[in-house]
Amino acid sequence: MTNRPTHLDESGAAHMVDVGAKAATGRRAVAGGRITMTPEALAAIRAGDAPKGDVQSTARIAGIMAAKRTAELIPLCHPLALTSVAVDFDWEADGISVRATAATTGPTGVEIEALTAASVALLTLYDMAKALDRAMVIGDIRLLEKSGGRSGDWRAA
Repeated sequence: MTNRPTHLDESGAAHMVDVGAKAATGRRAVAGGRITMTPEALAAIRAGDAPKGDVQSTARIAGIMAAKRTAELIPLCHPLALTSVAVDFDWEADGISVRATAATTGPTGVEIEALTAASVALLTLYDMAKALDRAMVIGDIRLLEKSGGRSGDWRAA
């Protein structure tokens, strides 16, 4: 690890890190988060009775699209040729958890793409169900695991 921030040049100006000399390796990241809501809102989403339609499918597509556009949203993030993105949901007693997986073969990781997919999927769940519950809470967004690259494999405790 370097003591100098990697996204600052010698003069202190922000710049995109040159990853051209790094080896292209298989890289995968998984991120997650959750949204809590009223039992009524959860039941409506589960039954497909939300006013805006199929909440879960729309949130899945939004998450996938967001992962593909991460470099447009996050400054200094490299545009990546993603080989796969998946967004999955688990029903919980008081809400829905989201798990987003992104993968690529390249010189830099996909953690931000997975985090972006999870975040946007959660925001879309909120948007699609806000008529049912405006007090929904989005939280616990975090990296769950990553593999590949110089730093190797990592898994959240």
